[in-house]
Amino acid sequence: MTCIVGITDGHTVTIGGDSAGSDGWHVAVRSDTKVFQVGPYLMGFTTSYRMGQLLRYSLEIGEPDTWDVDRFMATTFIDAVRDCLTAGGYAKTEDGREEGGQFLVGIRGRLYLVDSDYQIGHTAAGYAAVGSGYLVALGSLHSTARSPIDSYSRALMALEAAVELTGEVRPPFTVLQST
Repeated sequence: MTCIVGITDGHTVTIGGDSAGSDGWHVAVRSDTKVFQVGPYLMGFTTSYRMGQLLRYSLEIGEPDTWDVDRFMATTFIDAVRDCLTAGGYAKTEDGREEGGQFLVGIRGRLYLVDSDYQIGHTAAGYAAVGSGYLVALGSLHSTARSPIDSYSRALMALEAAVELTGEVRPPFTVLQST
């Protein structure tokens, strides 16, 4: 239903996303964006607009208070996300396993992929993508990784490729950068 891309150079994080909302049969362009800033966190979501709305408007989490940002993200941040999604009626529990959804998070020059089982991924490549257009976007991001093209333009190129080659990705695009 979407394509969200993220890029980091270790200092600046760029996250971009499309505007498609889809149920598998119908695709609609929505005006509520999938990419936004919440305090120091830059986020872009897939999976569900409800999940994104909860992250954007209900998630209460401070800035990492430690030098170990990975540890903070895997514990304090994820605990706050789980509480937020549960309180908002979105988190699912099946066979004793709790699930949320997928989204990208940028903080302090780092890019994280939060998966539906609440694990965090911190890519060594410096880029990531989620949503139905993720494979096309990853190909584009890989092919421009060593180029002099700035990350904002790389994000747009990846999203444009996903529109061209994926049926459920639509412009307009929202691309934000954070340091």
